[in-house]
Amino acid sequence: MYFDPLFLVFAIPGLLLGLYAQSRVKSNFNKFAKVRTARNVTGAEVARQLLDAQGLYDVAIEETQGFLSDHYDPRSKVLRLSPGVYRTPSIAAAGVAAHEMGHALQDAGGYFPLRIRSTLVPAAQFGSSLAPWLFMGGLLLNFTSLAWVGVIMFAAAVLFTLVTLPVEFDASARAKKLLVSHGILIGDEIEGVNKVLNAAAWTYVAAAVSAIGTLLYYVMLLGGGRRD
Repeated sequence: MYFDPLFLVFAIPGLLLGLYAQSRVKSNFNKFAKVRTARNVTGAEVARQLLDAQGLYDVAIEETQGFLSDHYDPRSKVLRLSPGVYRTPSIAAAGVAAHEMGHALQDAGGYFPLRIRSTLVPAAQFGSSLAPWLFMGGLLLNFTSLAWVGVIMFAAAVLFTLVTLPVEFDASARAKKLLVSHGILIGDEIEGVNKVLNAAAWTYVAAAVSAIGTLLYYVMLLGGGRRD
């Protein structure tokens, strides 16, 4: 078993885009985490106000550990915010909290892409962890059918990254609109939120590009493009 330099042709675009996205996320979040909103409300308070305004009183808000570990759990109807968002009255915290609230709003409204993504979670997790082993095992054993099973399983993970894009973009769009319409952000404060959420969106694009690149590499190998 050896490293194939051709793999870099497929992997580098996603890798570079991912590094760029992570850099933008950290720089923009750190910058606007230091800028307080005029209303001086924390991320937790922003999320609660928006949830209640949409009638989502049953969605709880909890603090979770980690840096930008914020997420919405549709199974338990809980919005979990990292300490830097939950406790901080900043523009960055308001944007992230509103974005996660956007997912709760999607869940309540039966947003179709979110439903698809939730359905794909088990297949995506299973496929991303097991598929590469099945693929490489099939190649090494010259068992093409097994390798194709790995490709098909990995395709589920790729589909998950693609479905994630409209889910995340829509959540950000909802967040920006609600932050302004409910008067949580005033004047040009929304520009800071735009920079934070737009940077975060690139991380999902990078994940999709990386997954597609890997899938194309697998298909190329099985198609005879690089078989020794």
